Amino acid sequence: MSILDHEQVLIRTGPRSGLPVIVAVHSSTLGQAVGGCRLWRYADWQDGLADALRLSAGMTAKCAVAGLANGGGKTVVAVPRGAELDAAMRRAVLDDVADAIASLDGVYATGPDVGTTPQDMAVIGERTPHVFCKPAQHGGSGDSSPATALGTLAALRAISRRLHGTRTLTGVRVSLVGLGSVGMRLARLLANDGADLLVSDIDPAKRAGSEELGATWASPEQALTADADILVPAALGGILTGDIVPRLRCSAIVGPANNQLATAAVADLLHRRGIVWVPDYVVSAGGIINALTMELHHETPDEARERVEAIEHTVADLLDTAEHRQMTPAQAATELARLRLDTPASTPRPAST
Repeated sequence: MSILDHEQVLIRTGPRSGLPVIVAVHSSTLGQAVGGCRLWRYADWQDGLADALRLSAGMTAKCAVAGLANGGGKTVVAVPRGAELDAAMRRAVLDDVADAIASLDGVYATGPDVGTTPQDMAVIGERTPHVFCKPAQHGGSGDSSPATALGTLAALRAISRRLHGTRTLTGVRVSLVGLGSVGMRLARLLANDGADLLVSDIDPAKRAGSEELGATWASPEQALTADADILVPAALGGILTGDIVPRLRCSAIVGPANNQLATAAVADLLHRRGIVWVPDYVVSAGGIINALTMELHHETPDEARERVEAIEHTVADLLDTAEHRQMTPAQAATELARLRLDTPASTPRPAST
């Protein structure tokens, strides 16, 4: 993806940390651009730039399909591999991020992402108001992971209805790859719903928690190609490659991990195999819907939950559109995003998600 696809991209060396701070604003057509702050290790800072460009474009699509009056952006701090971030260095990084965001004068607001927390957002919020998901005691909506997991469950209900004629997940074979903050919460929701659950993570210490849920443990490699109704990628992206598609044994792929496809062509490979893939930016929208509903629109937690659970209807509508128009759900989502971006004045509030 080219920088020229974006409205603006800010790249600066943090004066305190000395680390590359990248803020990519993809679109503000629908409103203020929003997107998380990713603090991650990269072999080269330009890999961090590529990540910021991809993720910010994904946020534009996520907000558009969810019916949010916001555009997409992303912050990435490219930490060299092997570098250690002690408390003082972490504070320096967050202050550098805050100054970069403040320099954009409200065009973009950030929240937590891989490597950052709601408490980090409180630190950034000391220098700029353009931040969301601070802890509740600091006036924010807190950790977005529960809402992201709940939204993913809603998407899974829509797929279950398509595959089995019922939205219940009881007895549905689900292979969940990744037990991070979202993945573990989702595993609990699925277990409570009676799913036949296979789980995996690169951290073997997560196995004990999975066994408490009655889930079967597997390695990530085994879970990816397990015989399942639904594969749920919930870790880092890029796991769906052209080489892995022929080995998949699932009917659908629905998960919150960002950038699941190694290349755009993989979507067509999945479609030719008859595997339904719902775009990750549709599935993972619960966190941002919850945060913006509560923090920008000042609605109640119950109202925010209702909007998050409406992801089920969004996915069902995309599946219907795809079937009627003989296209993939990804193509249907892309068309919906383009329509809303082309007609921003008529873009609905999150209530219509």
